[in-house]
Amino acid sequence: MSEQENTAWLDEIKWNADGLVPAVAQDSQSGKILALAWMNRDSLLQTIKLKRAVYWSRSKQRLWQKGETSGHTQEIQDIYLDCDKDAIILSVIQTGGVACHTGRQSCFFHHFENGKWVISAPVLINPDEMYKK
Repeated sequence: MSEQENTAWLDEIKWNADGLVPAVAQDSQSGKILALAWMNRDSLLQTIKLKRAVYWSRSKQRLWQKGETSGHTQEIQDIYLDCDKDAIILSVIQTGGVACHTGRQSCFFHHFENGKWVISAPVLINPDEMYKK
């Protein structure tokens, strides 16, 4: 029986009341944190099957594969569950070097300095170019 068919390991995860767990995408080479998203059972199963990050969109209430419109996918290298079994790290190769919908490498670009949030990373790709239809 394959890992996907035997899903008892999913029951070890401490899903929140909405059936979700936070998932941190981390660059497998640099260690840089790229994004925080949410996964449900189906998105985690799809992630393992496809070897690409698939998340649960809380706003759209549906599965979405990272990069489905921008082309900036996340190829899975490893998956880790934390000690409390309530958070996941996805070690990924970020296609195109951009994880954030704002066109930045990482979604974490607001840096706290002297009592305010300062943008600390440049836009690498214009979002209008990433998401043109």
